[in-house]
Amino acid sequence: MKAVILAAGRGTRMKELTAKLPKPMLKVKGKAILEHIVDGIVAAGIRELCIVTGWQGNVIEDYFKSRTRKDAEIQFARQEVQDGTGKAAEPARDFIGNDAFLLTYGDILVRPETYGRMIRRFAEGNFAGVITVTAGEDVTKGAINFFDSEFCLKKIVEKPSPAELSRLKEEGWLKPGDPAWYNAGIYIFRPFLFDFTARLQKSPRGEYELTDAIADMVAVGHRLAGLVIEGRWVDVRDPAVLAALERDSI
Repeated sequence: MKAVILAAGRGTRMKELTAKLPKPMLKVKGKAILEHIVDGIVAAGIRELCIVTGWQGNVIEDYFKSRTRKDAEIQFARQEVQDGTGKAAEPARDFIGNDAFLLTYGDILVRPETYGRMIRRFAEGNFAGVITVTAGEDVTKGAINFFDSEFCLKKIVEKPSPAELSRLKEEGWLKPGDPAWYNAGIYIFRPFLFDFTARLQKSPRGEYELTDAIADMVAVGHRLAGLVIEGRWVDVRDPAVLAALERDSI
């Protein structure tokens, strides 16, 4: 298995912190966010990684090239046009080849053992991939996921509006007392994911959505195993979250 880390964005919500530095290179406890992620993935046994860069990509590339690792090979791919999550992994397609791959965003921090749990879950059956989720987040800012009795994905809805949430309740998808599973943004896919991303149309937001490709995979019968994130899950979205990480308050 290989790994692809998406680190092309500027991170405008970080304001002046990312004026000259890509958000994944901001430090938590003295180490870049991206390096925390790489360390966790390598500890799970993945030895081939590709970091997709964009904004100030040379900063990321120079940093990792100057710190040659004996335990992993890190390659880079440039994303020239940022037009949504559905196309974000495309620059790494040649790197992926015919291998399954772990896909994560370069600003999401989890416990390192999470990646190993994902690999083991993927090995439990003939799955097209693994989708991770967490509870307690505002699903209107991400995607809400619904699972069957074997915790395989049945339905995914990107950034549901209050009206859509009401409809999901009326239709029996959202039941009182059940958790609202928020998409945690870390996946495993087989490479035929790109067959589905290639057919994507832009969403009403004007972007290609990875969740639309996932929904299409489910619609034609591909099974994606769910996995609940245990312990820490942090989307390092803004300066307040970054400061809280430094204080160990989240």
